[in-house]
Amino acid sequence: MQILTQLVFSGIALGMIYAVIAFGYQLTFSTSDTLNFGQGDALMLGALVGLTLVGHGVNYWLMIPLVCLFGALQGAFVERIGVRPAIKIKSEFGWIMSTIALGIIFKNVAENVWGRDDLKFPSPLPEAPIKLLGANVLPMEILVVVGALLMMLAVELFNRRSIYGRAVVATFNDRDAAKLMGINTGMVITFSYALSSLTAAFAGVLIAPLTLTGATMGAVLGLKAFAVAIIGGLTSGMGIIVGGIILGIAETTTGFYLSTGYKDVPGLVLLLIVLALKPAGLFGKTAIKKV
Repeated sequence: MQILTQLVFSGIALGMIYAVIAFGYQLTFSTSDTLNFGQGDALMLGALVGLTLVGHGVNYWLMIPLVCLFGALQGAFVERIGVRPAIKIKSEFGWIMSTIALGIIFKNVAENVWGRDDLKFPSPLPEAPIKLLGANVLPMEILVVVGALLMMLAVELFNRRSIYGRAVVATFNDRDAAKLMGINTGMVITFSYALSSLTAAFAGVLIAPLTLTGATMGAVLGLKAFAVAIIGGLTSGMGIIVGGIILGIAETTTGFYLSTGYKDVPGLVLLLIVLALKPAGLFGKTAIKKV
């Protein structure tokens, strides 16, 4: 039971990282019906930029807002260069190839700037585990869960309480109607991409002290987060959280009880099952469009 508790806590921490990245997928999908398939690379760049800042003497807690700002600018760049042209010509698949291509470019740039070797990110908290319900939990794992929840809560409050957030919600509900009401939907879409990459960069500096930091760290995380977004539902924030926790716990338990070679299997199996039984996701709603 103690081992199972340990695995559950580790799975929750891992799942919340997936949820934060998947939350970025939801942000862009809700405003433009597009996805940034370079989310994992935004996480990777955030972690590497954060490592550089910490290496130059910047305090970890002061580094976080700087990395978030970098992530926002990177996301806006992706939207302007890769997504907006595809939306203008109403290309259904142009944004897919554009975001994938930009992700590959960012990865190659990272390899040339920071090298191909994985680097150690210094932890801002003590590395000695603490006892929690009989299990050993790293302080950084607790920070990951708390930080991820606070980030998603802040975005939700922004969308519900601020006038700019209401513009995002209006664009999500009906983009054409929002445009007729005077909302600059183009700027809203740019903002959603900036916010999406901001959350990914934030996730990068959260998870970096728990793992090694390198140019390839974002590829698998981005793919698994996409699976979480599909499992939970691209239109449901609660579904994203639940899907992330389910996948995180499934991976840690599978890796321990079966083999680490199979720890990536549960996400793909869950994805296939959900797509077969409930294509909109566990908490998603099927939209009916009249044509």
